[in-house]
Amino acid sequence: MCDENTVEDNERYLSTNALSRRRFSALSAGAALAMTLPRSASAVDVMETDVEVTTPDGIADCYFVHPASGRHPGVIVWPDVLGLRPAFRQMGKRLAESGYAVLVVNPYYRLAKSPILPPGASFQDPATRERVMPLAQSLSATTHMTDAKAFVAYLDAQSAVDTSRKIGTTGYCMGGPITMRTAAAAPERIGAGASFHGGRLVTDSADSPHLLVPQMRASFLFAIAQNDDEREPNAKNVLRKAYDDAGLPAEIEVYEGTMHGWCALDSAVYNEAQAERAWARLLVLFEKALA
Repeated sequence: MCDENTVEDNERYLSTNALSRRRFSALSAGAALAMTLPRSASAVDVMETDVEVTTPDGIADCYFVHPASGRHPGVIVWPDVLGLRPAFRQMGKRLAESGYAVLVVNPYYRLAKSPILPPGASFQDPATRERVMPLAQSLSATTHMTDAKAFVAYLDAQSAVDTSRKIGTTGYCMGGPITMRTAAAAPERIGAGASFHGGRLVTDSADSPHLLVPQMRASFLFAIAQNDDEREPNAKNVLRKAYDDAGLPAEIEVYEGTMHGWCALDSAVYNEAQAERAWARLLVLFEKALA
């Protein structure tokens, strides 16, 4: 998860990477909305709408996008620490264009509607951190799991969702561990999960996400940032053992040359080549596990 170490790592990275420094300057100038993801030649037309999902704690404002016709596997997308915003709407739409009914959620709905930040906001900015960290800290393993169940129920009630097929979930940064809790909260429905530069997947706490693996039935993809691995080199090994012991498929890889946040389209350290490779692995996982 993003923290002061992330800020320091990213500052060092940006100081030695001219392309990323220019990107960061563009984001700070509000140019993030102009950045787009490539559209697949096989992309389908989609329908998109803002929706409200009832949970035990209130009403969550979310973005729901799905192919314009037919019924498709559902997917829950958990954004990073900056929350639901245009970049994650683009990422959700792109996934829908590949044939999925995608719910991109606002994890902070209890305290604020999305977007919680102006265009171009960066975690490198102290004012941004002052805004988002209390929101992130308001969440817990319990809220993750109660929300997950509510979002699964919402998807299963939609005509665009094929309930005969499993649901997938993806998470970025703080969303990584939430994907694991989602898989444990609804094991009968979650067939695949993907964590992109997820933080705190393995901790010493009793509620560490890796301890939930025996409760899951989902195949997983863990795309780990290189600097996250350097800070916690044994986490990937603990994850590997947990999935092997549970007899569950898991692809666990450290992506060379990447920084925490490298998969988010509007991140200052976005690594397009590696993000596209991770996206391709996600599509392979979903095609197999959500069949």
